[in-house]
Amino acid sequence: MIRLFLVDDHAVLREGLRMLLADEPSLVVVGDADDGQQLLDQLPSIPTDVVLLDLHMPVLDGLATTQRLREEFPEVRVLILSMEDHELSIGQVLEAGAAGYILKNAEKGEIILAIQSVAAGKRFLCSELGLLMLGKVLEAPTEIGKTTNGLSQREREVLHLVTDGLTNQEIADKLFTSKRTIETHRQNILEKSGAKNTASLVKLALEQGWVTKT
Repeated sequence: MIRLFLVDDHAVLREGLRMLLADEPSLVVVGDADDGQQLLDQLPSIPTDVVLLDLHMPVLDGLATTQRLREEFPEVRVLILSMEDHELSIGQVLEAGAAGYILKNAEKGEIILAIQSVAAGKRFLCSELGLLMLGKVLEAPTEIGKTTNGLSQREREVLHLVTDGLTNQEIADKLFTSKRTIETHRQNILEKSGAKNTASLVKLALEQGWVTKT
């Protein structure tokens, strides 16, 4: 029997997961928490095999919680359940010690398979994320490894739209991704370019010829 602990700052989601998994004989939900700190406070008294953990939470988020779990409860397996589909965020939390990553829109069967897999010591990435990442590779195979001033292909696309004056939300809509993902790209571009703010970034990009205006 797999002992599962649910951690998400939305009580409705936690209750929904309890109901969804209630009839699965291979596991039992032993506890739930609003955030990572509540989880860490309860774990010493609640034997747990797998933590089903949201990525974005107040107090202690999924990444920080995963790092603490690896240090303080290394025997507990971490499975991230999130709507975040950006490869940077996924890579960070897997590197921090998570055993698997699955999107919140996954079907019941895949969620159960993910829990069983990480409990058995395996790694797990949901099928939608796998196909999404494969699609990105197939869309632009010639762009792999190419950079302009250290910027990736996607960062160059974002930079072009920034110089056009688009907001983060407008860029997200145009590139069919989330606002949070665009914010991450913009921060990476600022760090790589050395620009202090958006205005200086646009000026630098035009002066260096990273983008052109007609």
